[in-house]
Amino acid sequence: MTTIIDGRTRHAVALPSARNRMLRMCAHLPVINGEPGPVHARVLVIADVLSRTLEADGRQLIQVCELPDPSPERVMALQTFMTALGVHPPASFTGSGEVLDALGGPADVNVFGDGRHDAERGVWVEVGRVDGAGAHGQCPAEGEDLLAMRLALLGHSYDRPATLTPRDVVDAERTLARWRERVAHWACSPSKPVPQEFSRATADAVAADLDTPAVLDLLLRAEMTEGMPEGAKFETFAASDRILGLELIREIGRAPVPEAG
Repeated sequence: MTTIIDGRTRHAVALPSARNRMLRMCAHLPVINGEPGPVHARVLVIADVLSRTLEADGRQLIQVCELPDPSPERVMALQTFMTALGVHPPASFTGSGEVLDALGGPADVNVFGDGRHDAERGVWVEVGRVDGAGAHGQCPAEGEDLLAMRLALLGHSYDRPATLTPRDVVDAERTLARWRERVAHWACSPSKPVPQEFSRATADAVAADLDTPAVLDLLLRAEMTEGMPEGAKFETFAASDRILGLELIREIGRAPVPEAG
């Protein structure tokens, strides 16, 4: 069962199961002045991780994205931004006051990041602000990997303010490059099951208020664990990435893989 801190009460609540229908979820974006920015990135990433977690738990859901000005130009820029962040596209983009019709009923889960929300029903998932010179979060330049921004954001508890420096983003880029290289190398070894201690700890972490920092720590532990079969390391990273969405397997088969140290 997945629990989350409700932004209204500050108490942990179990996410509703929505029996006999799909779970309704809405990511509420604040006003976008120009291109999408760091707060939008964090709201979208957390909503995406939450939806991946619920789907992995066997629940079906429908998700929409609410923004104050859903003009075609703004929606197109947002779609490009979401793709670069590894965020699954919503069923639709909707304007303020149109969520009820878009979802076919009130949202069961609302994800927002501007410190306020006017939904009358459902669980409120409040995402903390993002500060710092490294929190650019804008539409990607050619060759830029915004999944490094995603990784840097997932290293912080979603409901607390996060400060990202340029060094944080560079470090995340290096970590992604290293993990992708090693995953590609491990993929050449015979497959082995994910060790139970890692699978259980990962499931517990995401189920307990989306503790993505704990999941990343588990991956670091698995990477450095001597004696753990490389096939098991591959399966551990691949399984966790279904939730994290960092495209850790994307280098497999692209080029000869050097020996991972």
